[in-house]
Amino acid sequence: MAPLSTTLLLGSLASLVAGHGYLKSITVNGENYLAWQVGQDDYVTPPPVRYARKLADNGPVPDFTTANITCGAGGNIPAEGVIELAAGDTVTLNWDQWGSSHSGPVMNYLAHCTNDDCKSFAGDTGAVWVKIEQLAYNPAGSPPWASDLLREQGAKWKVIIPPTLAPGEYLLRHEILGLHVAGTRMGAQFYPSCTQIRVTQGGSAELPEGIALPGAYDPDDAGILTELWRINQGQINYTAPGGPVWSEAAPDANREGP
Repeated sequence: MAPLSTTLLLGSLASLVAGHGYLKSITVNGENYLAWQVGQDDYVTPPPVRYARKLADNGPVPDFTTANITCGAGGNIPAEGVIELAAGDTVTLNWDQWGSSHSGPVMNYLAHCTNDDCKSFAGDTGAVWVKIEQLAYNPAGSPPWASDLLREQGAKWKVIIPPTLAPGEYLLRHEILGLHVAGTRMGAQFYPSCTQIRVTQGGSAELPEGIALPGAYDPDDAGILTELWRINQGQINYTAPGGPVWSEAAPDANREGP
């Protein structure tokens, strides 16, 4: 029989791993598009057509100051598929699972692919990422944290493509930030993914200058280096990293902010 301390440690590790998750599929106008299937697609030849870029595993980005933060640890390899939609359409992002201990904000960004070609665009240089949706912490909400709301919605999150957005190809970057161990520097856990979309009908609004990923997530930012329990107890306020939501963004499809 294993010592009690070993048993407790293994149980704790299993609980942490079970809390991880990844983007499994994307639903638009009743059609479901598969993202990279972690633990499966690596073994399929030829690689299947997927609509979100490869992820190495279901864990957080190992170092969010590196290029892995752009689209997740997986090489930022362009997907074969591109989802066609219209500005103003609702995109539902479906996770395989999401655990209750990983409380934090949910954020969505867009980057306009150079020459409207996402298959030759990495998005890992320049201030190309514009936030189009965000929910973080609302003490009056039930539950207060956005990621816990995602869990209660069946591990799903909705984002509306800005109605005035100009046609073209974009990367939709969807991300959960887990703050459960963010009291330690570099302890914050980012779970980003990038879905390739093509806006075929839209307005004339071009994305403004945004933020750079990597680059904008400073390990010492108050939204990244923070203590979850102090926020939950009302000792400190919380502001998510990555700057404000674009003024042309649609109202949040999940609930009112913050």
